[in-house]
Amino acid sequence: MPPAHTLRSAQALADAGLIAPERLPALERVAAQYAVAITADMAALIEPANAADPIARQFVPQTAELVSAPGEDPDPIGDLTHSPVEGIVHRYPDRVLLKPTHTCAVYCRFCFRREMVGPEGLKTLSPDQLDAAFAYVASHPEIWEVIVTGGDPLVLSPRRLRDIGERLAKIEHVKVVRFHTRVPAVDPAAITGEMVDALKASGKAVYVALHANHPRELTAAARAACAKIVDAGVPMISQTVLLAGINDDPETLGALMRAFVETRIKPYYLHHHDYAPGTAHLRTSIAEGQALMKALRGAISGLCQPTYNPQGQAHPYPPAG
Repeated sequence: MPPAHTLRSAQALADAGLIAPERLPALERVAAQYAVAITADMAALIEPANAADPIARQFVPQTAELVSAPGEDPDPIGDLTHSPVEGIVHRYPDRVLLKPTHTCAVYCRFCFRREMVGPEGLKTLSPDQLDAAFAYVASHPEIWEVIVTGGDPLVLSPRRLRDIGERLAKIEHVKVVRFHTRVPAVDPAAITGEMVDALKASGKAVYVALHANHPRELTAAARAACAKIVDAGVPMISQTVLLAGINDDPETLGALMRAFVETRIKPYYLHHHDYAPGTAHLRTSIAEGQALMKALRGAISGLCQPTYNPQGQAHPYPPAG
């Protein structure tokens, strides 16, 4: 019987039958370093008897996470380098990331912010830090888009999300607000009418980017949650990470992209896996990613084609010199 609550420790995974008891001591060491959280909806999808289960591979800790490979970095895309104030990342001229929380509904084993998120990571922004973040956005008229991410912003209450939207509404030069989230797939019951209304509170052009990596994540409940968002007039796009043993074959990737389009979500980015510590076992080569994109071309509708992002070195903003 699937759990009725989020599993937050290796012991909880063992109690739920998702890992064998003999694996518990080793996986407790992993969980002590990198946060664990698997919602009831995701736990219900895991097939414990399948050692290669793609859902388990995303969320159940593995001892390989304690092995760092050359080139891995706790901040692989330079968030901290491009953070002028706490909670803001200003990497490109016309857009910023706003990270109001570093908590997530689930903790992915491949997360490029794994050193920052979780109970022991960076905390939710304080009122003073939020004030400073909004002041930064207001003082930079070149900022056209605010990308609300984290963590996962949809773990915040509708009241707090609404407050973010209402504060952005007062900044005239911000025209687009984009929320990045896993919540509609991993905790679809959280997508209430109140939550959807909160997403729209800015009165700007609002988009929701759903992060999902395998077609099994788009359950009937997940599709219904996404329908609430789209039916309310909020377009959805997708973000997927290319992951070894999860979606690194044309059939799985094509099925995922089709599932997005069937759910009225436009495939947006297929990201090459970043060099986060302890994630080499989930990383493909760029050549493999390029071959997958070539295999998809013509095999699936143009509506289903994502943009492949090999994740090169980000350029600082303002430009050096």
